[in-house]
Amino acid sequence: MSRSPPEPPRVGETLAALRQTRALSLDQLSRQAGVSKSMLSQIERNQANPTVAVVWRLANALGVPMAELLGADKPVPPAIATVASHATPSMRSPDGRCELRILSPIELAGQYEWYELSVQPGGALASEAHEPGTREHLSVLSGSLEVQSAEAVTRLKVGETARYGADQSHAIRNPGKGVAHALLVVVHPA
Repeated sequence: MSRSPPEPPRVGETLAALRQTRALSLDQLSRQAGVSKSMLSQIERNQANPTVAVVWRLANALGVPMAELLGADKPVPPAIATVASHATPSMRSPDGRCELRILSPIELAGQYEWYELSVQPGGALASEAHEPGTREHLSVLSGSLEVQSAEAVTRLKVGETARYGADQSHAIRNPGKGVAHALLVVVHPA
């Protein structure tokens, strides 16, 4: 009877917790450890297992023993974890008029995601269909926004929330004359 070899340790969750405890962005840790930002992201999502050399670089950059990063000594998460404003990742739409600040922790990606959305006048955030059953919830904090899901279109004022299917092409636009701010929550199917 053959036994399958044991799985290598998954350092993603530990790495993400240590990085967040130190209020480091992926970019900052990438520079400190000499490891690419894309590799760090893959490790945190358990999509890649790092080599011993990479674990050594990350442990040195974080100031922890390699054993802690490998999960031998799980760090105790702080009672309250704070993410500095400069450490909150963001991305821009292709037209440069929409900014999404990623407020959700990386370990919830693919389940729940929430964003702070800023849309300049005339800006649009257009998306292709997400996986079947995905829903978005858009709450307008200032200005007004227009939401389109497939052929349906509605306009939202301050304080209003739209809930719509994101498993079809959809878009958020700012038809107004001022900047609009909103919270966007994406809920993926279970």
